[in-house]
Amino acid sequence: MNYFIEGLQGSGKSTLVQKLSEAKAGYTAVREGDYSPVELAWCAYVDEAHYRNIIAKYPGLRTAIEEKTYPEGNHLIVCYTKVMTDDRAFYQDLEQYEIYNGRIPYDRFKDVALSRYRNWNGDKTIFECSLFQNTVEDMILFRNMPDDGILRHFRLVKEALEGRDYRIVYLRSESIEGNLAVIRKERSDEAGNELWFPMMQQYFDESPFAKAHGLKGEAALIDHFRHRQELELRLCEEIFPDKSTVFLSKQYTDEDIVHL
Repeated sequence: MNYFIEGLQGSGKSTLVQKLSEAKAGYTAVREGDYSPVELAWCAYVDEAHYRNIIAKYPGLRTAIEEKTYPEGNHLIVCYTKVMTDDRAFYQDLEQYEIYNGRIPYDRFKDVALSRYRNWNGDKTIFECSLFQNTVEDMILFRNMPDDGILRHFRLVKEALEGRDYRIVYLRSESIEGNLAVIRKERSDEAGNELWFPMMQQYFDESPFAKAHGLKGEAALIDHFRHRQELELRLCEEIFPDKSTVFLSKQYTDEDIVHL
């Protein structure tokens, strides 16, 4: 069995990943930014020529980059956020090679994502937000894709995953504002200055979706999260009904985890 832990930001995904890891002996947890056979968030996806250019541009980081590089077919995956450096330009350069946020055409995105699902034959893995979050955000905010289009995409995902043993565990937030308040406080510096939320707000405000609909600000962001959660619950109910378990955010028990 494998587990995909999904839910909005602040719903408690990281905590559930940790608790599930402790409850399931022999399982490996794959968190955001780690190398994953099914997810490419926070990773650069490059061919050999682009990889050589990156190494040539950052020779002082060569060893660190190579340690976080994984070959797949005729591409290399660089987990660049796991490379430690004070050179912010490195992260900005590598970010352009991610497949999300509308950086590549949808047909190319679909081919890359579905081929990785088909090629995945792992077991005993717990994935943090590796199925819904980044793909759904990409499709809503950067491709302006309607809900029906996103549902069609995930029907293809389910076909690609045919024969795999997996369960989606979705953490449903009753109070999106409350959960965001917690994560905003947690991701602040010692002086109380928020680090995460301003970036999240800017990410939303500058997205093609927000600009196309004249949306901006915290209320619009929360409305987006509300819509995203409703859509992701539809995915669980309509596309993956036999593969999904929905917990109320932060209100499940240890017994619930053991019986997953």
